[in-house]
Amino acid sequence: MTGSAEREKGTPGRLAELLVDASTEAVDAAGGHSGGVYLRSSTPGLLRLAVLAGLPGPLFRPWGRLHVDSKFPVADAYRLGVHVVLPNATETMRRYPQFAASLPFQFGSLYVPVIGGSTTYGVLTVLRPSAPDATEVLSGLDRMTRLAEELGSALAELEDEHKDEDGPYVAWDGEPVCVRPAATHRPEGRMARFAWDPRTAAVTGDGSLHALLGVDPAEIPGTAQALADVMAPGDAHQVMAALRATAAGKPPPLPLRVRAADGSARLLDLWTPATGPLPPDGGYRVSGVVIDPGGAPMADSAADLLPDGVFCLDRLGLVTYANPRAAQLLGRPREELLGRPLWEGVPWLNQIGCEDQLRGALLSLGPVHFHVRRPDERERSEGRAQEPYESDWLAMAVHPGRDGLTCTVAPSTRVAGPPLPLVPVRADGDGGPDNGVTSLAPLYRPIVLAIALTEAVTARQVSAVVMKELLPAFGGRRLAIYLLQERHLYLAWETGFPQGFLAPFDGVGLDARLPGVETLTTGRPLFFDSMQQLEDAYPGIPLDAEVGARAFLPLIASGRPVGSAILGFDRSRDFSSEERAVLTALAGLIAHAMEKAQRYDSEAALARGLQQALLPRRLSAHPQVETAGRYLPGTQGMEVGGDWYDVVEAGDGLALVIGDVQGHGVQAAATMGQLRSAVRAFALGDRPPDEVMSGTNHLLIDLDPGQFASCCYLRLDPASGLVRVARAGHPPPLIRTPDGRTRIWDIPGGVVLGVDPHAQYPVAELRLEPDSILALYTDGLVERPGVDIDDGIAALRVALAKAGGPAARTGGRSLAGVADRLTAKARHAADRPDDIALLLAARRAKPGGHP
Repeated sequence: MTGSAEREKGTPGRLAELLVDASTEAVDAAGGHSGGVYLRSSTPGLLRLAVLAGLPGPLFRPWGRLHVDSKFPVADAYRLGVHVVLPNATETMRRYPQFAASLPFQFGSLYVPVIGGSTTYGVLTVLRPSAPDATEVLSGLDRMTRLAEELGSALAELEDEHKDEDGPYVAWDGEPVCVRPAATHRPEGRMARFAWDPRTAAVTGDGSLHALLGVDPAEIPGTAQALADVMAPGDAHQVMAALRATAAGKPPPLPLRVRAADGSARLLDLWTPATGPLPPDGGYRVSGVVIDPGGAPMADSAADLLPDGVFCLDRLGLVTYANPRAAQLLGRPREELLGRPLWEGVPWLNQIGCEDQLRGALLSLGPVHFHVRRPDERERSEGRAQEPYESDWLAMAVHPGRDGLTCTVAPSTRVAGPPLPLVPVRADGDGGPDNGVTSLAPLYRPIVLAIALTEAVTARQVSAVVMKELLPAFGGRRLAIYLLQERHLYLAWETGFPQGFLAPFDGVGLDARLPGVETLTTGRPLFFDSMQQLEDAYPGIPLDAEVGARAFLPLIASGRPVGSAILGFDRSRDFSSEERAVLTALAGLIAHAMEKAQRYDSEAALARGLQQALLPRRLSAHPQVETAGRYLPGTQGMEVGGDWYDVVEAGDGLALVIGDVQGHGVQAAATMGQLRSAVRAFALGDRPPDEVMSGTNHLLIDLDPGQFASCCYLRLDPASGLVRVARAGHPPPLIRTPDGRTRIWDIPGGVVLGVDPHAQYPVAELRLEPDSILALYTDGLVERPGVDIDDGIAALRVALAKAGGPAARTGGRSLAGVADRLTAKARHAADRPDDIALLLAARRAKPGGHP
């Protein structure tokens, strides 16, 4: 695609052309070997890989779809709008263990969100060799960022041009376009690129086209017919037919083998990245690569004479060279290997282990060595394996370069252990025909799902993980999870089913003859390759679709029934024995996670009740002080933490306190209750702020709950406005003056409570003007993943200035209304990783007035 003529904006294919150009340029800019663009899809919350540069699509199909909430770097870059820099595998494992488990190889990666205006369209990503730290990749990251900004602007413009069309124009729902990045070293005359625009009939080519065709640079053919005549004089009609079919969106089986003028073989690979309706004026623009695999430069001629097999692959897996010995050992004629993807040319190499070795070589650029058993002729024809003999083994080595792979193959004695399985597993994930490409799902999905489930502690989170990790791996579209309670199954989660379809099955007893019940009572998974099979097995059962396939999995943990899961597929499919085994194993992981989640839910309910009992039902009042407090529990994990606030009478003044106990759950809530009681006791005795902090610190150390806490304690004299404050590792208070200005009261403080028995807590003072507002808060209100806490505090300052505007000064807005405004965004957020506590206090000018 690089080097091709620019297409007119708005024509079909412009979207893909923009993505392809950005991907290939980003790979070069960041010093990478491969990359691509993830784009939003028409399915809410789902990102799809739109372009893959420098890697074969079939080997990386499991990463083609990602949910925006998954624990993957692409999802974080898209959802948070931040750059993600992973210079090496160690950093990847530390920050994204699920991603590292799914691709456990030595490589680095960069992710930059593609944003146009206020819309995030996708993520530009580059995979590159490992670096010791992030400093080595920063210059490439800057260039990637500029490319992402340019791409975002172009996509925004493109979508604006198509704003009248139904649905988002800049979205991707198909398979990725796989392209070869610009080669760093290409033997002259071996491969060249060209593009043909059927609307203008013009052909453009890169700098290698004239060398491959053997013509002067000034004589490069300018039309498709002229190109076909020079490229393959005897097969020009085949070249033209392939060009026209590709331009019409119906490419023939490729690559096409044609003959040059001297009778040698040439390979023609064509594609069009276009999407949308077919243009009425000639068809899609066509990009192509022509390869001369048989020119045999000196190195290849020498390799032809080697006693061991040697063959070469480009970065898309296409065999570009094979010596006679390699053809003999691989059991395929040389002419049937050249120009074919390796997994098509040598189908018996479709083994999970071989696939994984190729992935490792392509990503890490390090050599790999492995043994593989070659089936005999009968096995190859029947597609089955037998007990091997030593002569059946081949030793293979893969030596990667930036532009491709050089592979060697030689006879070997049998290695220890069982042979790699020879059973190909479909990789299309949608129940389509078996294309002979192995799937990553059986090998890695149990690992990835297990890691993801360790971070899910509620039934809702477990179900969400299954939806995001399990369904994409197997191409599922529908999921229902039922949990067992008092011998009845109750629906806990559903997605993809028609609205209301599952309602009649909610609460069914264990005596009902339904597959979701019988899979649990028998402990045996049930697989139906088609809806007809399901109907035949359960006559009269309501069906949610006419076509598709279903899997019913028992959720059993430690021998105890937990519930059942239903996976739905939109098309009929054959569940292979490997898929059935993996799905059954994954059901066990889900069951254990659900069992743990039910315990967490019970403990969370107890903790919520405890915390609600410990939080103040009302705040102590004073005629000259108005107060308002808000508490919001977190929505992740136990959902209950140790945040608290309080207002206590302290002599002739008021004590304002806010604190945050580290951790979540019953223990954090109990510790919070003890600290709140201690602070109240000290405050009622009107002890100075530093003594309150020191006394509470000693109490927490004596209790030794294994926890620490932050705290901020203020003593306000309503008559004079004098405020004396001490804080222990807590965010500083904010002050809003009557003229609308806000500032941070950056006071000195001591370490958090419960750590150092000798800690000192200095006291600071100020006078609070009438009609001023004091704001105390916990870090849950100002802390966000990937954002500095100082930025969060600054944002709260701005919000306080707006929330306490002129209407508040004139009595038009109560302090409670200000508190509601400051917590509105957090209150409506779907996910709150931490508790939030807020305490506001306003000194009145005189009793009965308003701030």
